[in-house]
Amino acid sequence: MSFRTPGAGRAMRLPRRPHLLVPVAIALVAIVALFFLFSGVYTDFLWFDAVGYTSVFSNVLLTQILLFVVGGLLMVAIVGGNMMLAFRMRPMFGPSMFGGSSGADRYRMAVDPHRKLIFWIGMAVLALFAGSTMAGQWEIWLQFVNATPFNDVDPLFGMDKSFFVFTHPFLRMLLTFLFTAVVISTAMAAIVHYLYGGFRFQSPGVHASRAARAHLSVLVGVFVLLKAVAYWIDRFGLVFSDRGFVHGASFTDVNAVLPAKNILAIISLICALLFFAGVIRPGGMLPGVAFGLLVLSAVLIGGVYPALVEQFQVRPNQQAREAAFISRNIEATRKAYGVDKSEVIDYNAQGDPGKVDFNSDSSISGVRLLDPNLVSKTYQQRQRIRGFYDFPDQLDVDRYRDSAGSMRDTVVGVRELIGPPREQDNWINRHLVYTHGYGIVAAPGNKVDSEGLPDFEVKDMPVTGPLVDRTGLKEPRIYFGENSSTEYVIAGGDPKVRQELDYPESGGTGQENTTYQGKGGVAIGSFFNRMLYAAKYSEINLLLSGDVNEKSQILYVRNPRERIEKVAPFLRMDANPYPAVVDGRVVWIVDAYTLSNDYPYSQSRSFGDMVRDTATDTRAIAQQPRDHINYIRNSVKATVDAYDGTVNLYAWDSQDPLLKTWSKAFPGIVKPAAQMSPDLRSHLRYPEDLFKVQRDVLARYHIEDARAFYGGQDFWNVPNDPSLSDSDVKQPPYFLSVKMPGTSAPSFSLTTTFVPRQGPNLAAFMAVDATDGGDYGKLRILRMPSNTTIPGPGQVQNNFTNKFSGELNLLGLGNAKIRYGNLLTLPFANGLVYVEPVYVQTAAASGQEPYPILRRVLVAYGNKVGSHDTLAGALEQVFEGAAAQQPNNQQQKPTETNQAAQLNAAIDEARKAYDDAKKALSADPPNWVEYGKAQQRLQDALNRLQSAKPSTATPPATGPTTTPSAAPTTSTTPTAPPPTPASTGSPSTSAAS
Repeated sequence: MSFRTPGAGRAMRLPRRPHLLVPVAIALVAIVALFFLFSGVYTDFLWFDAVGYTSVFSNVLLTQILLFVVGGLLMVAIVGGNMMLAFRMRPMFGPSMFGGSSGADRYRMAVDPHRKLIFWIGMAVLALFAGSTMAGQWEIWLQFVNATPFNDVDPLFGMDKSFFVFTHPFLRMLLTFLFTAVVISTAMAAIVHYLYGGFRFQSPGVHASRAARAHLSVLVGVFVLLKAVAYWIDRFGLVFSDRGFVHGASFTDVNAVLPAKNILAIISLICALLFFAGVIRPGGMLPGVAFGLLVLSAVLIGGVYPALVEQFQVRPNQQAREAAFISRNIEATRKAYGVDKSEVIDYNAQGDPGKVDFNSDSSISGVRLLDPNLVSKTYQQRQRIRGFYDFPDQLDVDRYRDSAGSMRDTVVGVRELIGPPREQDNWINRHLVYTHGYGIVAAPGNKVDSEGLPDFEVKDMPVTGPLVDRTGLKEPRIYFGENSSTEYVIAGGDPKVRQELDYPESGGTGQENTTYQGKGGVAIGSFFNRMLYAAKYSEINLLLSGDVNEKSQILYVRNPRERIEKVAPFLRMDANPYPAVVDGRVVWIVDAYTLSNDYPYSQSRSFGDMVRDTATDTRAIAQQPRDHINYIRNSVKATVDAYDGTVNLYAWDSQDPLLKTWSKAFPGIVKPAAQMSPDLRSHLRYPEDLFKVQRDVLARYHIEDARAFYGGQDFWNVPNDPSLSDSDVKQPPYFLSVKMPGTSAPSFSLTTTFVPRQGPNLAAFMAVDATDGGDYGKLRILRMPSNTTIPGPGQVQNNFTNKFSGELNLLGLGNAKIRYGNLLTLPFANGLVYVEPVYVQTAAASGQEPYPILRRVLVAYGNKVGSHDTLAGALEQVFEGAAAQQPNNQQQKPTETNQAAQLNAAIDEARKAYDDAKKALSADPPNWVEYGKAQQRLQDALNRLQSAKPSTATPPATGPTTTPSAAPTTSTTPTAPPPTPASTGSPSTSAAS
């Protein structure tokens, strides 16, 4: 008789089904993971193939695979081999040989049935981590195997500096790997010995088998032997020491630490032999003696002795003791940062404006007035055209020929696409319709139109202007740019459909469409490629959209810096790529650097700290783990075509050993500089980040005498940006045309100023020739006399603000805001002239964002200052007024009386115009007509005020002491647009020169 429930047999078999589901689920997860891994790697290959740099992809990938395999296998061989050896050396009679049971027994019983599975899983995890770590060191390996000599030896060891830059990092990496392997092996072997009875923790002490003691003694001996090698290798690391007054081997390092390292290496070798002797001689005496000797020698010889030398020999006589080593640091630092050939010129700079024949030297009459860090808002409001276009926050300064054929500083910006309007923001518009920006906009830096706005020579959509014809611009579309907000776009396709927005137009459909004809993307016509990119971007529309066809291309990595970094991962990009019209196309020009922190005796500094100022894009210089450097070269000039994304790398410093090394590792990707076109060469300029690094270095290392360097009395600082109140961030360098002393004509240069460590006065002016040619890269420093006080940028800014606050405040009626532009410093007529544009930022129409308009130019030279609507007017006040002065005070009295009367009348008229403007604004509704008339009268009064004021720029004592400075700078009353009488016709251009 059976009591089995019907169906019970089937029910009992059901629990077996989950056993089949688990491996199936694991297999599915593995397949999906491998597919996504494959899609990432293969799409990378497709991208490199489209750009034409597959050799970079294959070289890096193969090197990483090689290091991964070697690192993983070597780690498994060392650790796994020692674990297997420990298992084989387990006691024949098991744990009972020491008598009694142990807590290890229950662990062994739990592990033993699964020991092979646990072992291989552990080895796989260890291999994964070790291999990944080694693969991440591919740059160190490639530099080691392709090392190029510097043909220059260090002063301590007499070895070529390539050993420290290329070989020493590899030896340290190898030692770290071996140390890690031995430590893990020792720990894992000890665990195996413990589990299988090799030793026991029993009272009294530890009981170990002879085999276990010998095994562990050998492992510790190997560790100590590696320590001996490390001490020997550490000797070479002394050239990077920061123990002394400067970086590099100091007196203590050479006379105490270096001998100590030699002695410790010998002691460690002896201790290793004592540990090895423990294999033959039983007992713990020899290992104990070795361990004690090792620790004691490390403390006394490696720590106490150098500290005593430093305290009792060096510090009481540091200047004398360290002088030779400071000299080594000075020489190495100047060479490593490329400032060893800089020229320091003593410059009196005590220019007297009354003795200057301004008409005989017009080198400053064409100085750039447009501040590229301020007028971006003006470009946006006047040339953005539609809200889905934009310009960068900081524009760029380049050079283009004017109608007369002369090179002229020009402020340029690219109209880039920031995405579709919010209400039309969907996948098709974002990725298939709004694919590119359009056009470059440029204006001469030294002139504005009658309204104080940039006088655009390239503008509008489609692009027009005289510079278009002179440059031969044929392709204005911007598919690759700095502000490409969309990660990828799909361009190309059927040319008959033309679904990509090209630019808005005033009539017809309201827009002109186009189809991409370039080669900068990856073809995604095949289903397989579309599937891979759908996985890469997690976007099913790439598979389903009918607008993606066999001629479509996917464009991504569209930022010029990121694009170059991907094809040349051994280079570091300048933070400021700039656009230029080269051979009829818009290209991005990017300066690229080879960096190192392993140049012997050179001072190491944070790259981010050195280049950070008020004009720096902090996103481009974010702190990185290896941010410190002590060697830099602008080794490569790179270009990215804004239309098809073509990347070209040109060897600019072909003698740089780092570039030679990387060229061996990646042959053929860097072209000779001779292949640059003449048009491209005409737009090359000295890189900003390199100049910032060099000025940071030269703030101290313009001193070449070790004793003067130790005293530090002549150290300099880069001044804070004076155009920003209460700013504690450095003033940026400025591109402008400068005529340096001893030169015949102005040249396009990058300039900066220095102030003393203590005090705001000017210490030096530095410029580098930024134009490709014979003097390109020549650093010239004009050092001011130390026995006189010459106003620095901050003092000049305060002087401007104090003297012209009245008239500037009157410009700031209502909600208008005064914005000071870049304060430019130029050598002129044995002195220094300061030029600063002043902008009024106000809305041009209701609902429009405020943007700056140039309203004043301030000039200072010697003890004279001037303010006028134009640069020519301000220069006339400073130089012509000074030249007309007479030394006889009696002859000046009538002139001063007339000037006082004119000043009083102009001030009264300005007050009245200001009051009338306030009344017009306070009316309900505001009377814009009367407000415009009052503004015009106010402008006329200010002009008369300028022409009437005395040459000292201070009202005479006989006149009223009240000035229009009492006028408020802000108001709660809404402001209206300033009158624009020239807007009805073609604006007349008033050249600031």
